[in-house]
Order: sequence, then structure tokens, then C-alpha cells
Amino acid sequence: MSAIIPGAKERVRRDALPLSIFLIAKNEAARLPIVLSAISGLADEIVLVDSGSTDGTMDIARAFGAKVIEAEWRGYGPQKRFAETQCRNRWVLNLDGDEEATPELVREIRALFASGEPPLDGYGFPIAHVEPGGNNPGHFAYAVSPVRLYNLDKGRYADSPVHDRVEMIPGATTGMLRGKVNHYSFASISHCIAKLNQYSDQQVEDMADRARQISGFRIWYEFPASFLKAYILRRHIFRGRFGLVASINYAFFRFMRIAKALERRDRRDLPK
Repeated sequence: MSAIIPGAKERVRRDALPLSIFLIAKNEAARLPIVLSAISGLADEIVLVDSGSTDGTMDIARAFGAKVIEAEWRGYGPQKRFAETQCRNRWVLNLDGDEEATPELVREIRALFASGEPPLDGYGFPIAHVEPGGNNPGHFAYAVSPVRLYNLDKGRYADSPVHDRVEMIPGATTGMLRGKVNHYSFASISHCIAKLNQYSDQQVEDMADRARQISGFRIWYEFPASFLKAYILRRHIFRGRFGLVASINYAFFRFMRIAKALERRDRRDLPK
């Protein structure tokens, strides 16, 4: 982390946009300095909602000038909806604790506010995975482009514990930015498996809460179908060994969520 330059905070305040950047995090100390350095000076407010970090995440956020709020974990959508309510600006930008905005994206966001408020109500941009040990996603990296920069009067996060997406009101206008975000989703294969195992548990809970019925027939085709989706449609085939491993992990995660859901349905000794 770079040293604080005398007078830097004053200059940042003059240059900062009327924008709140909010993050939800738990134990992101290893990656958070990269994330916060990339957006330093962009917004006049940074809000971090922490759900029980023990690794210094909150101290790092405070060192970057963020407002830190401790809150019990309530699921992805509800946690981000809560974070929205802690922002003082109408325009917000959401990033996760492992997502680094590129300089190109930062420049685009600044350009949107150059003449006042952005012309549209919300904007998406590519979020591309970086393989462990890498510094950028590479040419063939798969990316998703959800709305992450938006006017709170026009959109809010959906109240879903497993799907974090912004729902825009009817008639709201959205556009796409070209600058991307580098997503350092996992540090190792073991880290990836642990995250996917936890996430599959959360998805099974969500399916049970919504009384969603799963066909037992899916257990037979979920893995191969998901592998082909990741390896071919998401272009992991071009990413060598990492692409193969990532595709297998994705397929295994999809398979396990079905297997766990069926186990929960069929076993009386498991919580319903």
C-alpha cells in the first residue's frame, strides 16, 4: 500500500465524483488493497459492509477512507440491498472485494459524469475471471456484464440470497461500458472448491425456501451438459489447463447442487 501524500485527500475530494462505491466483504485482506487502489479518488464515498472478517479487512478499508459497517450475513441480494441503504449518493457503483476496476473503466465512468449525471439510468460492464497467479483475464476469458453502476431511484438489488443482480424499474434505460473489471475469484483450486461447495449449499437452501422441485433425471446429464457449457460456450477450451480445470469445477458444482437438493428431498433426517 502506498504512503499517504500530504494534501492528497483534499485533491481527491475536489476530483471525486458524486458517486458512492459500495462493497460487501468477508476476509478479503489479500485482494482488497488492489480493489481499493484501483478506485482511489473516483468517488466521494466508499462503503464497505463486512460480515465478520478476522483478517484485517476492515482496517484496510478504513485506511483507504471507506465507511465500514459490520452486519450479519443475510445472503447476496439482501446484503447488497442493505449496503445500498448506507450510501448517501443517488448514483452508486457496486464492486465485490475481489474485483479490480481497470483504468479504462475508471476513465469511462469519469466521462459519464463530465457534464453532470450520466444520460442513462444504469450501466453494465464486463467482469472477467483472472486465473490464479495471473494479472489479467486474457483474450479468451469468459465475462458477464451485469448492471453495476446505477441510479438508486431507478434500480435496486434483487432480494435473492443467491443471485446478486440489479433489478431496474420498468422504463429505466441501461447501457454498456467497454472498460472491464478483473475478477480474482479464487486464489487456488482448493479455494475454488471450497467456495463452490459453500455456494451449492446456499443454492439448495434457496431452492427449498422457494419449494422448487428438481427432477431426479437431471442427476444423469447435469455434469456433462455443464462441462460443455463452460468448456465450449464460455470459451474455456482456449485457456489450456486452467480452462479444463475451471470447466470441470463448474460442472461439479452444478452436479453437486442437484445431488444435494435430491438428498435433502429424499432423506427425512436432513433439514427441509
